Amino acid sequence: MWWWIVLALVVVVALVLVVRRRRRRTPVGAAVVARAPMPDVLVEQIEETPSLVEEPTFAQRLGASRSLFERVRTLGVRTELGAEQLNVVEEVLLRSDVGVLTTDAIVKGLRESGAPNGVAQAVREELLSSLDRPRDVRLDADEGRVPVWLFVGVNGVGKTTSIGKLAFQQVQAGRRVLLAAGDTFRAAAADQLAQWAERTGADLVRADEGADPGSVVHDALGRAEARGVDLVLADTAGRRVNSSNLIDELAKIRRVADRGPGQVVETFMVLDATTGQNALSQAREFLAAAQVSGIILTKLDGTARGGIVVAIERELGIPVKFVGVGERAMDLVVFDPDLFVDSLLGTSG
Repeated sequence: MWWWIVLALVVVVALVLVVRRRRRRTPVGAAVVARAPMPDVLVEQIEETPSLVEEPTFAQRLGASRSLFERVRTLGVRTELGAEQLNVVEEVLLRSDVGVLTTDAIVKGLRESGAPNGVAQAVREELLSSLDRPRDVRLDADEGRVPVWLFVGVNGVGKTTSIGKLAFQQVQAGRRVLLAAGDTFRAAAADQLAQWAERTGADLVRADEGADPGSVVHDALGRAEARGVDLVLADTAGRRVNSSNLIDELAKIRRVADRGPGQVVETFMVLDATTGQNALSQAREFLAAAQVSGIILTKLDGTARGGIVVAIERELGIPVKFVGVGERAMDLVVFDPDLFVDSLLGTSG
């Protein structure tokens, strides 16, 4: 059959082509080049991919309060400061919880000084004049004494968390830190400080629930002296101040902490910015017993009541030294009045 002959020819041609192709790939006598061995580890260290999300600015963290001041910012460079403009400023200040007394004083100053450089700039100058207190944070005690930071405040304001964040920052700065769990009325407070101590590498002194807070602070100072600790952060009871017993207890703890080998160099009152004017009432109840030297204002990023900063300093005469603007340890930052006011008003010096 003729088709068998055709099939046989096709097979022969195919075999010839295969043989020729193989000869082209590997010429006779050609040396086979060995491939280099693959390394066991291709990349010793993979660099972290840069985040595409930019770190929010301080102004962005104050979003709620900044939005409230939008009406003042819109007045911008206008130099006339009539009744309409003053009413806008007054309403914004009151809504931001600057308080009636402080608002009246600021509006009076604006009425007398005018706005030669624009309304927003005039408001800036008035606000900064209420935030002109020294706010240095003391870290050193007298020779032979151990510096102590004492913390007071009611439950729920972020007191224990603030202690942990400051402990983290101080350890990162190279200081040896010891935490004294003096809030023995709330077991969770000591447990929370224990977690921060483990995270930061700080030392910790605690006692059983219900133990004498003064004895905890006393033991902490003894250990701090023996171990060459640079700074003791001492927590205190945070129950709402509704009796003289707690006030007396705070006064006692301060006396213990300020007795050798310890020396109280800072007493921080921790306040929650979201409570607005209620924070002022809380602060007044603690002032006499604790001799507060500075305010830590937490949750400033979560409220439109940022004006409470101005009210605190003007009405209590105590500087705000730290503010909380986020959840991370580094989001408890030193308070900068210029940055704060400029973030609200969109101004600059």
